[in-house]
Amino acid sequence: MKRVRPLIFAAVSIAVFLSITVPKPLLAQVVPNQPAGVDDQQLRNFAKVYVQVEKIRETYEPRAKAAAGPDEGKQIQQEAQSKFKEALTKEGLSEESFTQIFDIARADEGVRKKVLQMISEERSKS
Repeated sequence: MKRVRPLIFAAVSIAVFLSITVPKPLLAQVVPNQPAGVDDQQLRNFAKVYVQVEKIRETYEPRAKAAAGPDEGKQIQQEAQSKFKEALTKEGLSEESFTQIFDIARADEGVRKKVLQMISEERSKS
């Protein structure tokens, strides 16, 4: 459980930083013990994007905090959001599917373990 908290914290902070909104109906669809409905390739793509988003956050968060004013901060945030969307597109995911996989991993321990393993593998490739 201790390994899950950093994953959730990082994803939440990334989502907040990039201003990703999660539609409430999407959250309502995730029910524990429900078949996940995602295959290993989608999970692998999620892991790749997740690691890329960590790098984006590491790059853009300090710049956003050091921004000279709100306009510069907004521009930096838009650049980060654009990089996030590029990462999603590269891996064949949408913001909605990324969020859905995150929610499934949060609700399903088996999927969560698999995703954490894949994220670890992707980090070691970087």
